[in-house]
Amino acid sequence: MNALLIVAGKEYQDGLRNRWLLAIAVILALLAIGLAVFGAAAAGQSGFAPVATTIASLASLAVFIVPLIALMLAYDALVGEAENGTLLLLLTYPLSRDQLLLGKWLGHGAILATSTILGFGSAAVMMGLFSDTGWTGLIQPFLLLILSSILLGWCFIGIAYLVSAVVQEKSKAAGLALVIWLLFVLIFDMGLLGILVATGGQISGELFPWLLLLNPTDIFRLLNLQGLGGEQALTGLMSVASGGIFPAWGLIGAMLTWLLLPVSIALICFRRRAL
Repeated sequence: MNALLIVAGKEYQDGLRNRWLLAIAVILALLAIGLAVFGAAAAGQSGFAPVATTIASLASLAVFIVPLIALMLAYDALVGEAENGTLLLLLTYPLSRDQLLLGKWLGHGAILATSTILGFGSAAVMMGLFSDTGWTGLIQPFLLLILSSILLGWCFIGIAYLVSAVVQEKSKAAGLALVIWLLFVLIFDMGLLGILVATGGQISGELFPWLLLLNPTDIFRLLNLQGLGGEQALTGLMSVASGGIFPAWGLIGAMLTWLLLPVSIALICFRRRAL
């Protein structure tokens, strides 16, 4: 356990030195504050947008940017060490492969969590200080957004580690990470819409919500949009599944499954990886 925490701490410090944490936090903060301050401009109004509008906009933003950041942060965690020749050196220390992988995963997870709290938290602070909403109406929706964004990022860090444990070249890992991002963020939902169109909307209303659980980004959207007001807050593809809304604890459980499954498979693959 001590070795695992040492690896995690070193990975976190590397993130500080390489400006990863600062860069992610600044990007998220600028986008979040921009959406909060100028969110009402689309409706021809000035000032802060309502909390529900801001959270919905930030959730849509997080679906695109958080998985991409997570994949880019961790895609070379193992294959990069192997290409640089440092993986074999690390494993000469009293450190198992499981401890190395889990320690690096914890370090990257801490970087993403800290950046997300600073980034999205800055928008909450800005609205709490200068908007008419007040702190009471901000805490719960922003807390849900931040925690679910962290979970979403951890899911994709786990997927990045699976990629890094399987491939043999860093360039292939980068390309595969980009394909995975496109698949989960864009292609999956387009495929479901294509199925709806091709079947004339005859797909079972009981089956469709379960299909959304095959994508952690859709679980994230359902969790945040339901938190704003149940079925009334669901829009677009999410509204098609309104008849099968899952409880919050069920959606969180599904995200935790998406978090644990890739990491578990990555551990198995890394144990079998030839050095």
